[in-house]
Amino acid sequence: MSAARTPTAVPIVLVHGGFVDGSGWQGVYKILKKDGYTNVSVVQNPTLTLENDVAFTRRVIASQEGPVILVGHSYGGAVITEAGNDPKVVGLVYITAFAPDKGESVSTLITDPPPGAPVPPILPLQDGFLLLDKAKFAASFAADVDSPVASFMADSQVPWGVGALSGTISEPAWKTKPSWYLVATDDKMIPPPAQRLMSKRAGSTVVEVAGSHAIYVSKPAAVAALIEKAANGVKLAVN
Repeated sequence: MSAARTPTAVPIVLVHGGFVDGSGWQGVYKILKKDGYTNVSVVQNPTLTLENDVAFTRRVIASQEGPVILVGHSYGGAVITEAGNDPKVVGLVYITAFAPDKGESVSTLITDPPPGAPVPPILPLQDGFLLLDKAKFAASFAADVDSPVASFMADSQVPWGVGALSGTISEPAWKTKPSWYLVATDDKMIPPPAQRLMSKRAGSTVVEVAGSHAIYVSKPAAVAALIEKAANGVKLAVN
């Protein structure tokens, strides 16, 4: 990781997914900072609509100096797929995330799950928002996360607006920009076969790691390693 130990390291912007906020990135953030990435930002999206979340993310991109690496977990992948069209963005990193194509949304991508795929324990829609069943949250979302942390994540869920799930992509940034993808092989929220399909379609550089949907919490070193690989790959391409 010595190549990253420079004050000119590429700025990194981390985008969280649905049901959670940006605090889950803390472990990844600490590793990146330790490894010399001096500019790491965490977007706090309200997850009300995709359009709004893209706008929030673009404001953070605008505040960065130089080229930017965008990282998205889960629904955050849809956000970076659209926000990544910003000219400052030079690379995309998907962490067990949705990578929609033009005209697709999270809703369309989850309409026909593969046979035998686990069904996320989503509670009935209430006032336009979705939540996961707290009692089943750990098993489905964070099976390899320490129990107290998983319990906190379940109890601190952020209601996910259906407007965010139904927001469609105007033009996927992965068609014109390099991407990297971490497949979490034990994910019970986004089936690994779906992850592999999306990453192949996007032409991403792929790594597979055993872990739950919350792999960014449970295995931050593996996630940070892929982000650093992307940042170094982009720097080499620019140089």
